[in-house]
Amino acid sequence: MKIAIVTIFPRMFTGIFDFGIIRVSRERGIVDLEIIDIRDFTHDRHRTVDDRPYGGGEGMVLKPEPIFEAVEAVEQRWDQRAWRILLTPQGVPFCQQDAQRLATEKAVVVVCGRYEGVDQRVVDYLADEEISLGDFVVSGGEIPAMLLVDAVVRLLPGATGNPASVINESFSRGLLDYPHYTRPASFRGWPAPEVLMSGNHAEIENWRRQQARRRTGRNRPDLVTSDE
Repeated sequence: MKIAIVTIFPRMFTGIFDFGIIRVSRERGIVDLEIIDIRDFTHDRHRTVDDRPYGGGEGMVLKPEPIFEAVEAVEQRWDQRAWRILLTPQGVPFCQQDAQRLATEKAVVVVCGRYEGVDQRVVDYLADEEISLGDFVVSGGEIPAMLLVDAVVRLLPGATGNPASVINESFSRGLLDYPHYTRPASFRGWPAPEVLMSGNHAEIENWRRQQARRRTGRNRPDLVTSDE
């Protein structure tokens, strides 16, 4: 899979993808990840990427020309059309199903919004979809891009040592994950559930289903359906 992140702050990504599953995936050739500086596609001495909004108002707006040129240059070099994502608070909320869907793409370009946003023509004529990481506003799309890439890359075939680890987890089956315990069996007088040490796999599976439903009902009742 190929992923390009288009940003005006490329140095924010220095070292962030050099750890864990993303590092291993890059080393194995599972993902080809690159950071594109929008300023490299400006044509004035000041490398201008933003301007005041038409009609007045607060802040600055990212100009369309360098964004279009950056994305088109990446696709030309890749020799393929990528799925284009704009990260913006006005986007559709991102979820695990979106990560699963994006993990099937061969090439993805992620455009990081900034300031008051991007020129609407980027939305109308460049982006395939607008994504938000939640109902809150941050300074730009860079940190959301890191989260999105991590969520997607860990789902790629070969990215994790045990493929089941990305199946039996929160959201993958409509519920939050069940509680986990490890040694010691008793810690400060708080014991691990005996069923987990019983060796009875049917009872363990039943306990985990019950705990997953209980945790989901407590923390995310919006995920609970009538048949759960």
